Amino acid sequence: MSYEFGAQRSATRADGRNGAVKLIVQVPCFNEAETLADVLAEIPRTIEGISQVEVQVIDDGSTDATIEVAQKANADHIVRQKSNKGLASSFQAGIDNALAQGADIIVNTDGDNQYCGSSIPDLVRPILEGRADIVLGDRRPGENSEFSISKRLMQRVGSRVVRRLAGIEVPDAVTGFRAYNRDAAMSISVMTRFSYTIETLIHAGQSGLTVTSVPVRTNSATRPSRLFKSIGQFLGRQAVTMVRSCVMYRPLQTFMTAGIIMTIIGALPILRFLYFFAIGDGDGHIQSLVLGGVFLLAGYMTIVIAFLSDTIATNRRLAEEALTRLRRLEADRQPHDNGRQGPAPAPTNIAAE
Repeated sequence: MSYEFGAQRSATRADGRNGAVKLIVQVPCFNEAETLADVLAEIPRTIEGISQVEVQVIDDGSTDATIEVAQKANADHIVRQKSNKGLASSFQAGIDNALAQGADIIVNTDGDNQYCGSSIPDLVRPILEGRADIVLGDRRPGENSEFSISKRLMQRVGSRVVRRLAGIEVPDAVTGFRAYNRDAAMSISVMTRFSYTIETLIHAGQSGLTVTSVPVRTNSATRPSRLFKSIGQFLGRQAVTMVRSCVMYRPLQTFMTAGIIMTIIGALPILRFLYFFAIGDGDGHIQSLVLGGVFLLAGYMTIVIAFLSDTIATNRRLAEEALTRLRRLEADRQPHDNGRQGPAPAPTNIAAE
């Protein structure tokens, strides 16, 4: 049984005998020198069904010895960002470089050693078997004693957002431990600077990609999260992500719903004014007419915006398809050696703008 990894990739068997399957495990880092060595040491270099496993470290402007640790651990690729641009930017830079290096599957894990590298084979298995385009590592926050109340709240909020906007049922939407096949990775375009987790899942659901989850093991926390300073900040940023996702991926429904609500609100005081006017008492209720007129006008304009936004969203989808095709052409033009034998080459160092 064979499966396709990209339109221009050869068919590959899950056992790797009739086709080379290349896996790149990427680790976005910002000042992770203390834990990075342990993270890289846990990544298995031999996985059934995978012919080649490579490790990629994305340095997000670290000021400690993250780069030196990555070099000492023989990371195959090191992508450097000149300044700290945030997790979402690091993730996107890593995806772009992994595709350029000929990856058929990309696994993303964190540099703080939260996730067990021994779970990577479980994470990629649904992709190798052709059952999924994206696989999420389910940390089972409801059962994990390491998870605080705030983390459990984050998981519930993220899962509800994804279920509502993308129609995907996932138990741990904010996990950073996930695997992508080549087609799914090529479709990724992260717009936010905060975190890629929710946005990429909403995009996957809107694009018709198959998303599944597998249970994974986790390590004890080594430090508090650097992604946010408080649960309030996290919820606020995720709320912004949710609103942006509504506008980007479901503009017609979002603006149309808002426009209809405002139209109904505007109609009520106007009907009230007409009632009093009909019984000869309309002089004292001009305010209702003004208020209703304002809401009706706002509702009308919002409905017009709904149709304009839907047209813009159609153009955006066409642009995304063009970008995906361009990425495929550029990636497949690169010389790759997925069946490489012998010693690994020196690490590839790339400076990302």
